[in-house]
Amino acid sequence: MQNHGDRTLTVRKITIIGLLVAVGAIAAPFSIPVGVSKVYPVQHTINVLTAVLFGPGPAVMAALLTSTIRNIMGTGTPLAYPGSVFGALIAGIAYGYIKKDVIAAAGEILGTGILGALVAFPLAKWLLGFSGIALALIIPFFLSSLTGAIIGVLILRVLKRTNALGRHLLL
Repeated sequence: MQNHGDRTLTVRKITIIGLLVAVGAIAAPFSIPVGVSKVYPVQHTINVLTAVLFGPGPAVMAALLTSTIRNIMGTGTPLAYPGSVFGALIAGIAYGYIKKDVIAAAGEILGTGILGALVAFPLAKWLLGFSGIALALIIPFFLSSLTGAIIGVLILRVLKRTNALGRHLLL
């Protein structure tokens, strides 16, 4: 049975994840259209943050929620799902094994920039009528995830340097 402290910690984690999803939804109009996709570095920043702070499961959940909200709001495309989920998953798994924020960032870039783009390619053809080659998705997915991953690492380093992770977030 959970004690009061465990429940408080769980509520704080859910709250922080919810706030990150909210930031992702609020910032969604600032995506950059590139072909059939929308380059959105904020999602990749959130992926790195949730992967490092909470692990692969919560990171994937935050990616799914943010992608769903973006699609409901009309600021995302169906490509947001493979463009976020694979990066969140691989970032979380990579960080879980190696415990370095740059490894989580590399997982985000590999997961989104390569794997997510390749999975998105048939979706783009089927759902969006895209007639280009897979490289046309890899380049924007890669650049978006690279930019967002760098921002995520910078935020994590500031949080670590100021001890905000231990003092304020109580994780």
